[in-house]
Amino acid sequence: MGQYFSNEKLPSQIRKTESTILGRKFVFFTDNGVFSKDGLDFGSRLLLESIPLEEVGANVLDVGCGVGVFGIVLNKLLETSVDMVDVNLRAIHLTERNIKENHCHNIRVFESNCYENVTKKYSCIITNPPIRAGKKIVYEIVMNAINYLEKKGVLFLVIRKEQGAKSLISDLEKIYNVEVLERKKGFFIIKCTF
Repeated sequence: MGQYFSNEKLPSQIRKTESTILGRKFVFFTDNGVFSKDGLDFGSRLLLESIPLEEVGANVLDVGCGVGVFGIVLNKLLETSVDMVDVNLRAIHLTERNIKENHCHNIRVFESNCYENVTKKYSCIITNPPIRAGKKIVYEIVMNAINYLEKKGVLFLVIRKEQGAKSLISDLEKIYNVEVLERKKGFFIIKCTF
């Protein structure tokens, strides 16, 4: 299938993309077989532009990091410690390259299927969950985030209305305090606390 959540070997076609996010320029190398291979997607940009940065805290986990956009941007803007995880090895290699390209410090990336290799708690977990991986994986990421958040930690995520945003919000409300921070072009930016 060649989806971005698998480790199938698609032919590599690395692209260099540039984005200005919250007034700062970033460079991201992307490739076939990773999410948003043509550059920063609308939902990820909206998430970064909508979250209250002062609530991110001292250490961040980016789950399903793709090419590392969330972790890199938050690390550079806030000088926060960041861990990034993905199950896709190509995404991990691109993230490592993007960390160097954007001159990040106090940031690391490692392979993990959801939280499988995550061993600590964070002030903030951020994700654009891999919808194409299926509802089970999406729910594993967002519902289990509570187990990897510090007390007063926060989960930020983006999901599209057509991908089940309203039912997901209803299910999130069973375990979190949920706030919709932004709605635009069918995308919902969601904040969860407990």
